[in-house]
Amino acid sequence: GYDIQSDWLDQTDMARKAYDSSVAMGSDLSPRENQAPKFLVWAVRDPLAAPLQRIQIIKGFVKNGEHHEMVYDAACSDGLGVDPATNRCPDNGASVNLSDCSISGDVGAAELKNVWTDPDFDPAQEAFYYVRVLENPTCRWSTWDALRAGVEPRSDLAKTIQERAWSSPIWYRGKES
Repeated sequence: GYDIQSDWLDQTDMARKAYDSSVAMGSDLSPRENQAPKFLVWAVRDPLAAPLQRIQIIKGFVKNGEHHEMVYDAACSDGLGVDPATNRCPDNGASVNLSDCSISGDVGAAELKNVWTDPDFDPAQEAFYYVRVLENPTCRWSTWDALRAGVEPRSDLAKTIQERAWSSPIWYRGKES
């Protein structure tokens, strides 16, 4: 939406305010006087899964007849900030011990939230935006199976993965002609 405020992030009624003044995932967002929309993103860790590493916003659009996608990090774990030159979070140092699949317990977040605005916003360009949340790395299922069986993990598969979740898109409909 256009009226989202950063100070809502610390308020207990944050979600209600966002729903009252914005559109929900899966909705269309109409333009408003060349204003860039703001996105309130919020993710909470599954208590049985790895800590969260980052929230990303993926923007899709058509330019000169070709489809493009941009990936922007919108929230980083461990007090890290998004680098404005690269739109990426620095590495939080999360690791996986491949001898027993244990994960670093001292990095990552139980919750991430932020208000994000597209740094490359063009009010005339139709676009879609969706949110993707990444956990810290964990062992791939085949690595777990190899450890249980007492054999080396398969060499043709990555030994670790980063689980992720994503939202439905919000469709920005571009400047009305």
